[in-house]
Amino acid sequence: MATFLYSIGRFAFRRRRLVALVWVALLAIAGVGAATASTATSNSFSIPGTEAQRAFDLLEERYPGQSADGASARVVFKAPEGEKITAPENAAEVSGIVKELQDGSDQIASVADPFDKKAPAVSQDGTTAYISVTYDVSSFELTEETRDSLKNAGNDAREGGMTVEIGGDALMVMPETGITEVIGVVVAGIVLVITFGSLVAAGLPLITALIGVGIGVSAITALASVMDLGSTTATLAMMIGLAVGIDYALFIVSRYRAELAEGREREEAAGRAVGTAGSAVVFAGLTVVIALAGLTVVNIPILTKMGLAAAGTVVLAVLVAITLIPAFLGFAGERIVSRKDRKARKAAAEQAAATGEVLVGDAPRDNGGTRWSRFVQRRPVMVLLAGVIGLGVIAIPAASLEMGLPDDGAQPKSSSPRKAYDLLSDGFGPGFNGPLVGVVDLKNSDDQDAVLKRITGEIQKNDHVAIVTPPAPNQAGDTATFQVIPKDRPNSTETETLVHDIRDLGDTLKSEDGAEVYVTGATAMNIDFSEKMNDALLPYLALVVGLAFLLLMVVFRSILVPLKAALGFLLSVVAALGAVVAVFQWGWLGGLFGVEQPGPIMSVMPILMVGVVFGLAMDYEVFLVTRMREAYVHGESPSEAITTGFRHGARVVTAAAVIMIAVFAGFIGSSEQMIKMIGFGLAIAVFFDAFVVRMAIVPAVLALLGQRAWWLPRWLDRALPDFDVEGDKLRKKLDGDAAEGGSGKEERETVSV
Repeated sequence: MATFLYSIGRFAFRRRRLVALVWVALLAIAGVGAATASTATSNSFSIPGTEAQRAFDLLEERYPGQSADGASARVVFKAPEGEKITAPENAAEVSGIVKELQDGSDQIASVADPFDKKAPAVSQDGTTAYISVTYDVSSFELTEETRDSLKNAGNDAREGGMTVEIGGDALMVMPETGITEVIGVVVAGIVLVITFGSLVAAGLPLITALIGVGIGVSAITALASVMDLGSTTATLAMMIGLAVGIDYALFIVSRYRAELAEGREREEAAGRAVGTAGSAVVFAGLTVVIALAGLTVVNIPILTKMGLAAAGTVVLAVLVAITLIPAFLGFAGERIVSRKDRKARKAAAEQAAATGEVLVGDAPRDNGGTRWSRFVQRRPVMVLLAGVIGLGVIAIPAASLEMGLPDDGAQPKSSSPRKAYDLLSDGFGPGFNGPLVGVVDLKNSDDQDAVLKRITGEIQKNDHVAIVTPPAPNQAGDTATFQVIPKDRPNSTETETLVHDIRDLGDTLKSEDGAEVYVTGATAMNIDFSEKMNDALLPYLALVVGLAFLLLMVVFRSILVPLKAALGFLLSVVAALGAVVAVFQWGWLGGLFGVEQPGPIMSVMPILMVGVVFGLAMDYEVFLVTRMREAYVHGESPSEAITTGFRHGARVVTAAAVIMIAVFAGFIGSSEQMIKMIGFGLAIAVFFDAFVVRMAIVPAVLALLGQRAWWLPRWLDRALPDFDVEGDKLRKKLDGDAAEGGSGKEERETVSV
């Protein structure tokens, strides 16, 4: 592996114009494809194998022409203080808005008048009413004219003193996160300049990462319509691609500069950097790909597509790192090193020439990484206990994790959807915002009327039910639907219990009469989704950690080092979940992070955090520990190897972690609770893993293990493939070639640097 990558690095350095041209051409092709592709108009969402999904499928089959994907909205009215919404002047105002909405767009499917006697939508106290609006297309396909018509509905009523708010998904748009991405890139640039002391060295990781992300996101955009890729797919791919792209480039550029400091010629330094650091990049990339591709085990199409698309972007980041980076290093010349270092090396070369000495490179110097590693090695037990106990305490709230999907009740209190949600809750009851849709399959039923009467009667007896609407059969008479309005909030445990109670009733009816009862709707879908995510978490963890353990065992030629890496990751991710629960579910420090309404944790959050953070955590593990393994293989003691690893890797890992924390933390400022939660969770997880686990617990454990850390049974060592990640075979080959070529050549090469 190292020898092969060494050849690639030297080739890319020599043929840098060709390599750069190929990547620019790929970027142009992907950009043209994205620009000319048709826009993806929908975010199809399905949960195979769940009852809610089976009910949706049955509705599509038995109620042809009625799309379940159409957008909807509720225009909610509250009469002025002391008045009724049913007063003639207020009722006339609302009825006029019904007519206005009907004429406002040709995308309207129906507009329900709240004063229609067949289906009234007025609260019992007569102060609140709402207009239900449905559309023929999804919210992403609504035109701006249609949206404006809905937004402007009720302006005259507001001027007359009525409160008018709009809820539903018709006005839903993907949150704009461009400014946060810009902030992340700016912070990355500042950190890189501080790390390298050179604008050129700092710019390389940014430029190459943006090229890789540009190709990946453009390809996703080009294929979005054909492959039904959701709008969040490109966002996740951009986030992950930017993260690993900067990380991988940072590692190779840092190793290249270290090779130059040892007296190598630039082409030779590029080859060795790609051969050694590039090997670590390849295996780090494989762990990220495993984590993202592993999302397929959840069996939710949208997550599978997101994971595979992001994994493809990671593969691009790896290819960019081992080809485009050495090409750009060739263009950069001596400017890759800071001006201060260039002057120091020039002075050293002049002094060596004057005295006749051979310049063999810079001697290793102590830095913050070496001082920290020695501190940890002097007090390994104290550092280990402090890290484990600290993260363990923070992880305690994770035991109370409650999962759900956010609705308008999680929106900022100042937003119109949240105000509409609250008005409906106050006027019609907390459960009104989360109606359940019952679907009855009557094909195998003998007495359909009796079955429907029994179903609604039994459901109405449930303590958690407020209202059950009369069943509405389809034209064929083989299916009927009804609505159940719970007494409690959509995300409450009582509503979840109600869903399971109705399904249990359906099981009884099926065995007695042959009729099948399903529960669906947004609330039931959320419950099923949360349960599916919860059931998939442990298998996903086992798959990802298990495969990565095997991969890291090949990389490090050890059993205990990969085991330590996996356990450290689990500790950091559980601690991060604990912090998320404390802030977003319990409301601790909620005001500091803009959490207006504590509630259940978004269902996809734990598994998404596991996938993303696992990939980044293994990046830091591979970057840091491969240098230790390399030093150990080349003859250093276990203690010296830890110090060497921190001398060369601590600064790089610190810079990479700070960049990622800044990128993710930028999303905390979003007004969307979901985006805010993801940003906070990923930022705190990277902080825990990079600075507590990798920088403190890892050296403490290695110091306690000593020689045993690198133990591997001989039979297993022979059975495992040897990819020479630490570059031992490469170094022996190059040293042998140098010896055959004569000392004069080697002397000339070192002096020329």
